Amino acid sequence: MSRIRPIGVYHEHPDWFRPLFAELDKRGVPYERLDAAAHVFDPTAPSAPWSLVFNRASPSAYLRGHGNTTFYTLHWLRHLERLGVPVVNRVQAYTNELSKATQLDLLRELALPFPATRVINHASQAVAAASGLRFPVLVKANVGGSGAGIVKYETRDALAAAVADGTVDLGIDGTALVQEAAPLRNSHITRVETLNGRYLYAINVYPAVGSFDLCPADACQTTGGEELVRGACAVDAPKNGMRVERADPPAHIIAQVERITQAAGIDVGGVEYLVDDRDGQHYFYDVNALSNFVADAQNVVGFDPFVRLVDYLEYRAGLVNSAV
Repeated sequence: MSRIRPIGVYHEHPDWFRPLFAELDKRGVPYERLDAAAHVFDPTAPSAPWSLVFNRASPSAYLRGHGNTTFYTLHWLRHLERLGVPVVNRVQAYTNELSKATQLDLLRELALPFPATRVINHASQAVAAASGLRFPVLVKANVGGSGAGIVKYETRDALAAAVADGTVDLGIDGTALVQEAAPLRNSHITRVETLNGRYLYAINVYPAVGSFDLCPADACQTTGGEELVRGACAVDAPKNGMRVERADPPAHIIAQVERITQAAGIDVGGVEYLVDDRDGQHYFYDVNALSNFVADAQNVVGFDPFVRLVDYLEYRAGLVNSAV
């Protein structure tokens, strides 16, 4: 394989993708790690050295001191697109990943349910935006990731007080969602992972009390109390109280998730939904073009999704002839 152009893996998180690299190494697939946090490209370049680029940039990069990655990535992906370089999770996917407001527009276009929401660009509009919404409400930064930039307000007065105190943060693009915080039926959300626009697996995630960080790779244990091997996280990652279990969503929800990822141009990603305990209906609320997969997937869902992911990457890079 030494004469084959490598796969470029563009990422900035130091730990999330170790299982991916391990599977690539195991197969002897040529690849190059591309540091999204310190990167350069030449707009006049006539070609690129990679057979495929796998975009693993995360909106939460700013939480790790890599905020320069967030919008730079859009420019580089557009450059690769102009050159005709195949990209997994291309510009369209990353654009949807970067904007919760854009995700809701997509859901509306597909006539799929999502929590009642208003979008604002100044904190002074938060209270007015909440008119007609049921409290509690969430104020969500448009560019989030790992639960960042989400604050829950139990009452209109609490929201008004936060606005008056200047503590309502709209995030790095000055845009935020004011959204109903639905009570979760059975205390969990469901994350459905897809690959190549098709269902891969699903998990129920039981968040720690008061937490909005639902990163599946950070899960501590199953609902039965079995400790998980968190191969995608740092060895000293703190236990966060999150619990997970395999889920089997109904066929119509799986079909809706597949429609979402296909319409968003997401090659590998996850869609999260909740069931509102007030009406028993499901609502989609997050579309992710970054999937680091659940911790100890073999134990939770019965197989290693990184194996199937690398199957797909080999196919997209032209190293094998069969599709996933």
